[in-house]
Amino acid sequence: MNSKERIQAVLAGDIPDRTPVMLHNFMMAVHESNVSMVQYRSCPETIAKVHLNAVEKYKYDGVVIDVDTCTLAGAVGVPVDFPEYEPARVKGSRISCLEAIQEIEVPDISKNERVQIWLEACKIITKQTNGVVYIRGNCDQAPFSLASMIRGVQDWLIELSEPQNEKYIHQLLVFSMQITLQFIELMSQTGVDMLSNGDSMASPDIISPEMYRKFALPYEKAIAKHAHRLNKPYLLHICGCADKIIDDMTTVGADVIELDFKTDINLIHQKCSGKLVFCGNIDPSKILAMGTVSKVSEKVNELLRIYADSPRFILNAGCAIPAGTPPENIYEMIKACKNF
Repeated sequence: MNSKERIQAVLAGDIPDRTPVMLHNFMMAVHESNVSMVQYRSCPETIAKVHLNAVEKYKYDGVVIDVDTCTLAGAVGVPVDFPEYEPARVKGSRISCLEAIQEIEVPDISKNERVQIWLEACKIITKQTNGVVYIRGNCDQAPFSLASMIRGVQDWLIELSEPQNEKYIHQLLVFSMQITLQFIELMSQTGVDMLSNGDSMASPDIISPEMYRKFALPYEKAIAKHAHRLNKPYLLHICGCADKIIDDMTTVGADVIELDFKTDINLIHQKCSGKLVFCGNIDPSKILAMGTVSKVSEKVNELLRIYADSPRFILNAGCAIPAGTPPENIYEMIKACKNF
């Protein structure tokens, strides 16, 4: 099997020749390519070169094409800061009150330069990997997390708990969903194999499971459903400890869920191994960035032993791998997986 066939087998519930490895490693790949984040996010050819260099060096199966977590926020007018050596980050909100969402028209994000760069990079990578490597086109934020950026995180979290705000909260979520749907649609046209979103603001570390079910889950379901209309498998990522919402996440309709190291892997296996694919969940900081080679090997083998009775597993970090991660730890991660 080649890398693409390996992941396709897992998605189909078939037994691959070995567990595939997918790396959420754009920060590390940028660092190892000796380019700045400014250079990376400004040029599709540079994004492509960075990822192609990394997959050639480490020989992993799935490429996650990511740029930052605020491209969509910027495309709808949220102020964004662009550090030279770190991913972009929001530095304000788009609306000063929830009611203001009624005054904003949904923009055509295909005209946004940063969106265009991300999409063009995906086209280049897809073409140059020639169907051998599996390509996951990340599509930035799911609606709940995007809404938090548009309103401003602190105000958003306060207003979620006030029943009189629900009308406007859902208006903002519908607006955000329309933006995410646009990116999903555009990304599906680049030739990538899989679509994905992050919805980390919907983590139980931040909001209650009840709030998740009311304000995040319905919109995640809509995105997953649209991805399937586009004939693309879909992955949903949530950070933090998701133990309390795993049952809910299995109803999203995603083909794959990707969860942080804080989520109990035994619970993940119990809830997901017979239903959908799990991707994760090595601690990207404590194990990969700061751990020893032996600790990396130990964690890989632990995850593989737990999932030994199910093919529905893709090995990855639980979240984005830090820039300064030692190469030997990534080599060991992949070697331990291949040798299991």
